[in-house]
Amino acid sequence: MASVSQARSLGKYFLLVDNMLVVLGFFVVFPLISIRFVDQLGWAALMVGIALGLRQFIQQGLGIFGGAIADRFGAKPMIVTGMLMRAAGFATMAIAVDPWMLWFSCILSALGGTLFDPPRSALVVKLVPAAQRGRFFSLLMMQDSAGAVIGALLGSWLLQYDFRLVCALGAAVFVLCALFNAIYLPAWKLSTVKIPVREGLGRVMRDRRFVTYVLTLTGYYMLAVQVMLMLPIMVNDLAGTPAAVKWMYAIEATLSLTLLYPIARLTEKHFRLEHRLMAGLLLMTLSLLPVGLTTSLQQLFMLICLFYLGAIIAEPARETLSAALADSRARGSYMGFSRLGLAFGGALGYTGGGWFYDAGKASGQPELPWLMLGVIGMVTFLALWWQFSHKRPEPTMLEPGT
Repeated sequence: MASVSQARSLGKYFLLVDNMLVVLGFFVVFPLISIRFVDQLGWAALMVGIALGLRQFIQQGLGIFGGAIADRFGAKPMIVTGMLMRAAGFATMAIAVDPWMLWFSCILSALGGTLFDPPRSALVVKLVPAAQRGRFFSLLMMQDSAGAVIGALLGSWLLQYDFRLVCALGAAVFVLCALFNAIYLPAWKLSTVKIPVREGLGRVMRDRRFVTYVLTLTGYYMLAVQVMLMLPIMVNDLAGTPAAVKWMYAIEATLSLTLLYPIARLTEKHFRLEHRLMAGLLLMTLSLLPVGLTTSLQQLFMLICLFYLGAIIAEPARETLSAALADSRARGSYMGFSRLGLAFGGALGYTGGGWFYDAGKASGQPELPWLMLGVIGMVTFLALWWQFSHKRPEPTMLEPGT
């Protein structure tokens, strides 16, 4: 028992270091894509939205296959290969001068994420006991926020000189991630049994409760992904400089580092996971509705504060609920499929958001995309309420063995 406990403890430290590197490498590049190609090069927001939507849809949509393969062959080879592919995607993005080149670089980056993201999530489920997962996911989110700020600061600083430097730093960080995993990640198996890829996929697809829950989150993610597309564009428009984007991520970091863990500890004692998820979603929805009517940077940042507060409430609950509903016999497959809502929501949120943003700007109705997001958020809230009012999950009872 002592050796198992020690392995889990060391594994959690490894996951924290690995997560920090991945988040840093991602946020050096991706928050600045809309600024680079829409603001600096004058591309239509739809073109960039398609690129970001492709990345989101391919990475998360194919995640179930990456997770199922990792169930069969283990986490390490998938993670190392995927991180090297992500680095290659960033290198390609550095020389993108046409939309198809940007799309190709995002596809390559997405395929890399398809390989490394599900097994990394499955390792969290494997190594962290069910009772500790909510707090561990909160720690990961705090890291995400700090990494986002540091990455955005580095990226926006390098963007003053050359976008190729931004992509080069992102690629270098993911090469470092690949080396770190190649050297230090043990050859852990993700699932309690070694099952064929098809069986792992089938086990997930037969779980109607899990499938319904994941697909319902599509609307949630359509709101969440706007921190990569429309919110940075709005900040840039009102501030008149892309350097202001870093303050958006500074707000997220400040709120996350000060409130995320205490809110997670407080709410887990008094509220069910699904109630926390729905409350956070409702706050995110209400904060986005008036964004199109804002006329000052201060007003926009206040609404962004409310949006991030909603995410702070919702995200740990969503991640913990997904992990609790996963079958330990096919962890990789379940964690891969859990990204499908993000695949659909990301693709629709990026492409639809870009299209509505262009349409609103052309018609003199800047509030149009934000009103549509508000409607989507409310529909998603009602869908979650209906699902959980008919089938109330008990996460601690659903974990068949850790």
